[in-house]
Amino acid sequence: MTQKQRVDILLNKLKELFPYPKPALNYSNPIEFLFAVILSAQCTDVQVNIVTKKLFLKYPTLIDYVNADPKEFELDIKSTGFYRNKAKNILATAKILQEKYDGIVPADMDTLITLPGVARKTANVVLAEIYKKSEGIAVDTHVRRLTKIYGLTKHEDPVKIEKDLMAIVPKSDWRYITLRLIEYGRIYCPAKKHDHATCPLTVALAEAQP
Repeated sequence: MTQKQRVDILLNKLKELFPYPKPALNYSNPIEFLFAVILSAQCTDVQVNIVTKKLFLKYPTLIDYVNADPKEFELDIKSTGFYRNKAKNILATAKILQEKYDGIVPADMDTLITLPGVARKTANVVLAEIYKKSEGIAVDTHVRRLTKIYGLTKHEDPVKIEKDLMAIVPKSDWRYITLRLIEYGRIYCPAKKHDHATCPLTVALAEAQP
């Protein structure tokens, strides 16, 4: 089986399992989504949603973040972990968005990654969800683990994994592959020890063998 055949089988199965994938993070505008993604680093989406349910009510506009008391904000997001650094980054980003970008989340990779707390993964997620743009592929823990299991990369470094995936996954799928792999990892193929032979992607590959 060629690499292209393997990728096609995996992508088709993922589309079958998750035809309309959506981020698990709750939000009502681009700024909320950006901040939710920043909060999600080293934290579950479930916990982020619990925190942002109150946070977004307390800080309904960008200017509320700009004027926020840092210590109080730290307490507001404490349960997401690494809260001091996240608070510093979110409040700094809020001020930059207000002062430099008229309160609008930038729509390109190069600008997004200049914002505090925003690296390629976050930028890819924001661009895909908010602007429906594909400038890369977000590599989270599920993507890193599953792409290695299914032979799409040999690397551990997210940047190298992203480069490998961009070379073999059609660009039309870049927006969705991360969401689908995340859902797949949660539902069918968790990180805890289990029998991979029964996982749907493994079965699909086995059935395609001549």
